[in-house]
Amino acid sequence: MREDTGVAIKLALAGDTMLGRVVADRLATSSPESLFAPEIVEIVNEADLFILNLECCVSERGTRWSAPGKVFFFRAPASAAEALALIGVDCVSLANNHALDFGEDALQDTFDHLARVGIAWAGAGADVDLARAPAVLAAGAFRLGVLSLCDHPEDFAAGPGRPGVAFADLGRGVPDWVPAAVRSVEADAVLVTPHWGPNMVRSPVPHVRRAARALVEAGATLVAGHSAHVFHGVQGRVLFDLGGFIDDYAVDPVLRNDLGLLWLVTLDEIGPRELEAVPVTLDLCRTRLADGADAAWVERRLSDACRALGTDVIAEGRRLKVTLDSTVSTAPRRIRAGERRDGSMHKELYPPTGTVGDGKHDSSRRETPVVGHAGCGQRQWADGVCTRSAPTGDTA
Repeated sequence: MREDTGVAIKLALAGDTMLGRVVADRLATSSPESLFAPEIVEIVNEADLFILNLECCVSERGTRWSAPGKVFFFRAPASAAEALALIGVDCVSLANNHALDFGEDALQDTFDHLARVGIAWAGAGADVDLARAPAVLAAGAFRLGVLSLCDHPEDFAAGPGRPGVAFADLGRGVPDWVPAAVRSVEADAVLVTPHWGPNMVRSPVPHVRRAARALVEAGATLVAGHSAHVFHGVQGRVLFDLGGFIDDYAVDPVLRNDLGLLWLVTLDEIGPRELEAVPVTLDLCRTRLADGADAAWVERRLSDACRALGTDVIAEGRRLKVTLDSTVSTAPRRIRAGERRDGSMHKELYPPTGTVGDGKHDSSRRETPVVGHAGCGQRQWADGVCTRSAPTGDTA
């Protein structure tokens, strides 16, 4: 049985957040506030902490990473950091396949811009130890450790004295450093947020499912993945894929990567107590609450995805409540601060629907000190594919 200590926090979680290319162009002419509808910010404000996957670098410099077959390069301007701070982001995952799109200098700029607006990060660093190190966030007396890693690409991997991301070849199994890192975090709870598996698949591939089990067995309080650009189902303490949050990508008319979820998780040291998901629509360069047929589609899709994993979803107003099964209560207790401890081809769907786009954290909402290191929108149909209107241009 769950031991209820009464100490819990509410997390807001979002998936792939790409602020380059056409989104960057919008930021050049519009305010950072324009990227997200006020209703999105209101929901985020319910949470104690907000964490997402930042799938771009934030920099005005750098050169494109040279790698065979790499065609997509995402770079956001400095104002992207303000945009993240304005919606209340506390921490981002940088372990993904776009953090080094413009090289090591741009990665360092990303660190600097995030630090400037008071946003923590995990999953990338100046060397392998820093890349694998957790961010530890405080919400009141509760400490949350955040670990981030990715299973692609290997050439982005940090090394001794080499900047990069926390790489783990999950297709070959979970390397020893990953469970060791989970167990080493001194916090009330640990969120592991992996960038894993291929893009544009409806459900988690086998190596992702195996890795999820290993992370739970290692003691992860919550696992929240991303990479597919479409949301997946929930099983126990694992949210297999958070889906997309904002981008300029072409839209698959079947998988509907223009529809997503903003997740709210009430978490204590044992695991998630409650889990809600709010349907959102990803218009080009702007995210808002989903309504009508879009909201109904998201409800059906999440219900189907969760049912396949043995989990039920109940609609309550504009929110989808995910029932948590008994496996949530089986994770080992976290070590508190101060205590002693005696799959398939990688397919990308990144052609934009337009051209290439080569402040301070609002503290009025809550105090979340960092303890560790740190008018688009019209859709068009062409050749059977749903796209979102924008100026034409380079798609690399």
